[in-house]
Amino acid sequence: MSAGSGTLGLIAGGGELPRAVALAARAAGREVFVVPLVGSLDPTGAEDWVRDFPHEFLSPGEPGRIVKAMRTAGVSEVLLAGKVDRPKFSEIKLDAKGMLLLPRAIAAAKKGDDALLRFIVGICEDEGLKAVSVAQAAPSLVAQEGLLGRVSPDGEHQADILQAFKIAHALGALDVGQAAVVCEGLALAVEAAEGTDAMLSRIANLRESLRGTAGKKRGVLVKALKPTQDTRADLPVVGVQTVKNVAAAYLAGIALEAGAALILDKAAVAAEADRLGLFVIGLKP
Repeated sequence: MSAGSGTLGLIAGGGELPRAVALAARAAGREVFVVPLVGSLDPTGAEDWVRDFPHEFLSPGEPGRIVKAMRTAGVSEVLLAGKVDRPKFSEIKLDAKGMLLLPRAIAAAKKGDDALLRFIVGICEDEGLKAVSVAQAAPSLVAQEGLLGRVSPDGEHQADILQAFKIAHALGALDVGQAAVVCEGLALAVEAAEGTDAMLSRIANLRESLRGTAGKKRGVLVKALKPTQDTRADLPVVGVQTVKNVAAAYLAGIALEAGAALILDKAAVAAEADRLGLFVIGLKP
């Protein structure tokens, strides 16, 4: 996977990923034009990183204006990164094209988050823009096989990792989530609409016989690509905060699907994992 050339058009949702993608693409020598989606990013200034790039805040109900802004900026490739909340279609701002496509957008949203993301990416493709994945636009963020940091999983952890991958892939096929937590063969939690951080926050409330403790970390978090997932729109992501949350849940470490997951600031993630005594590993399940 390698970055392309020409201006990259980044349709930005919420979370840390869009900023990381924009910075990584710029560091690789690309110009980046950002379209932050109103409703997912705050146009009043909460997302200050956007100001460092040419940008235009637009609604997800304005596909015509999104495409026009991309073309005016000289965009050659486009991607969508970050969390996009399902819009309240009765409240969002619509342009003429958005009104025409509204029935299709509502139908896609009812099928799940992945279908909605594929719909947004598909609009850009229909208008002649080339849709690319985060992995293509910012390959430095992609999780590679092997350890990230100094701590290694033991045999018990490896068995939990295999079980968690099975669970994550099974749930992903139903568009449920991208993550699962397993401790000594027992599924402690699975990710749904609440996201990974909220899922991890529940684990500390389980009784100690089921989970790890401050003195003995047990169990693993696995994040994996959904079998039906469009990699151009959404990939599993971990960052420094994920590592902190895993430690707070008394887990022993994190396993990611190598080549199909993203790590925000690998050096910082490795340092935090080493500090907390956790492993972070990329695997081909």
